[in-house]
Amino acid sequence: MSVETVARRYATALADVVFKTGETELVGSELGQFQNLMTESPQLGEVFRNPAVPYEQKSRLLESLLARTKPVKTTANFLRILLKNARLGDLDAVAKRFAAVLEERAGMVSAEVTTAQPLSTEQQNVLQNKLQNITGKKVVLNYKIDPEIIGGVVTRIGSTVYDGSVKNQLEQLRERMIRS
Repeated sequence: MSVETVARRYATALADVVFKTGETELVGSELGQFQNLMTESPQLGEVFRNPAVPYEQKSRLLESLLARTKPVKTTANFLRILLKNARLGDLDAVAKRFAAVLEERAGMVSAEVTTAQPLSTEQQNVLQNKLQNITGKKVVLNYKIDPEIIGGVVTRIGSTVYDGSVKNQLEQLRERMIRS
């Protein structure tokens, strides 16, 4: 089974629970913190992924981390379930998918916007409104600066890319000239 499939299943199940308990923000934040902990310490993630490390040792390590971080019961139990099912090493994918599921259920979508230079507040508002009209959802924009695109905007929403960069337009022009 692919990591994406596993992440979707666990994230959806967790989202079902936290919507009932009203802990969406808190559990999302705590999963993010635990995800950062594992990212900052690659050895930690390796221990949880390594089948040669006995379950009991992994369990003691997790309990030690839970005692230090003191997450709510829902988060702690979810992490224990991931460990029990040998999926704690997939926490990064699960946490990202969980955030996406929460956004979907809230009628929101994230968009990654890449520009050559920072956009003004007015430009950001215009772009956000256009993307909301296209998607029919509330759009949360995350900005990146990449001078290599020369100018324009590249926007990624899920797997869809809207490439209005000068670099892309020049490449298309070059291709048309070569074909002529």
